[in-house]
Amino acid sequence: MRSILLSLCLLVVFQTQGQSTQDSVKAAVNLLFEGMKNSDPATITRSFGDSAILQTIAITAEGKTEVRMETVANFAKSVGSRPKGSLDERIKFETIKIDADLASVWTPYEFWFNGKFSHCGVNSFQLVRIKGVWVIQYIIDTRRKKCS
Repeated sequence: MRSILLSLCLLVVFQTQGQSTQDSVKAAVNLLFEGMKNSDPATITRSFGDSAILQTIAITAEGKTEVRMETVANFAKSVGSRPKGSLDERIKFETIKIDADLASVWTPYEFWFNGKFSHCGVNSFQLVRIKGVWVIQYIIDTRRKKCS
């Protein structure tokens, strides 16, 4: 009986720790979108690691797939130039995988601009926990007009 109670207590402790780590990862991702909604370059910059990489998969006019890169500084500046509330990326946390100080997050999204639907796709994030804080190290996304 005693070993069963001990096992149950350990299970609860480990589940709670795992959940709080997952919540911390979600909070780091949500910080980026909070910064976008508020047109706040400082919040956006704070959500990324110092050497972060931002990429998007794009289809050219000729129908070819290419990967485009952007710096955190340029992205933050671009977002900061928009009116507060004009950028609204609505994400759904679909998958979160964590191993030590590495997290991988998959978030389907819809992007709304000035209250109108613009496009949808998926974000793939890689986060790193540095000095106890989760930051986005890498993001790549898809963008399309037709959503299922």
